[in-house]
Amino acid sequence: MQARIVKIVSKEYTLQLDDGSRVKATMMGRVRLQDKPVTGDLVEYEEENGHYAVIKIMPRNNRLIRPAVANVDQALIVMSVKDPDFSTALIDRLSILIMYAGVKPVLIVTKCDLGIDEKTEREIREYENGPLQVIRTARDTLDPALAGVLKGKISVLTGQSGAGKSTLLNTLDPDFHLATQEISKALGRGKHTTRHNELHEVAGGLVADTPGFSSLDFSRISKYDLAQYVPDFVPYIGACRFNDCIHQNEPDCSIKNAVEQGLIPRTRYENYLQVLQMILDRKEKYI
Repeated sequence: MQARIVKIVSKEYTLQLDDGSRVKATMMGRVRLQDKPVTGDLVEYEEENGHYAVIKIMPRNNRLIRPAVANVDQALIVMSVKDPDFSTALIDRLSILIMYAGVKPVLIVTKCDLGIDEKTEREIREYENGPLQVIRTARDTLDPALAGVLKGKISVLTGQSGAGKSTLLNTLDPDFHLATQEISKALGRGKHTTRHNELHEVAGGLVADTPGFSSLDFSRISKYDLAQYVPDFVPYIGACRFNDCIHQNEPDCSIKNAVEQGLIPRTRYENYLQVLQMILDRKEKYI
């Protein structure tokens, strides 16, 4: 029988069964020979006299390090139009890390009721016209596209502190207000020291209670691979004159040509160059 690990506290595991019920379980000795179990893992279990035991961890689609969650479907980048300010640099850096992890990025723009200046409106529309799914939200209103965004999926939330992550979850699922204080502390800060790790049920889906991608670490990404993790670049990958093109100074670069033709926003390309430079600087330090 299969279930999903939805909570880990020290060595105590909580499973969510097919019928939605949650039970405590122990980990069989032979499972410890596999990778360390994390929330989100699909597992096989045995039950005898009301005692549940995990006997196998199923293969994972992906596994995040911070937060430690497996089989994540999407990462919601929560970004406000102001207080704090909208940041394309942060969105693009988070999108790269999310794509690298094998997860789908979704941009949630919050506080739209506060008014949007011309520059921010232009930046949001550039995302809306690109491959990223973008959902705008305002206080006390629920976009129909937002209502089903969590349903049936495992999600992590990331973005600026103060952008309204916990408010967003409460809007999606009013029953969630009981956990607001606890989860807002976890979601609102990059610092999360407790060993408690849980997937919460929100609006028909499961949401990780730890900060997603709180550390912007590009150390594992090669300069040759970076472009494939920029959603707007994906259609143009492989069409450059040189196979090892890093889309910086090379001639006949399909991505630079797409930028010049207005097919890729220039801001997206400039943000890519900043991350590329970080990777190049890092490599030089190791030589």
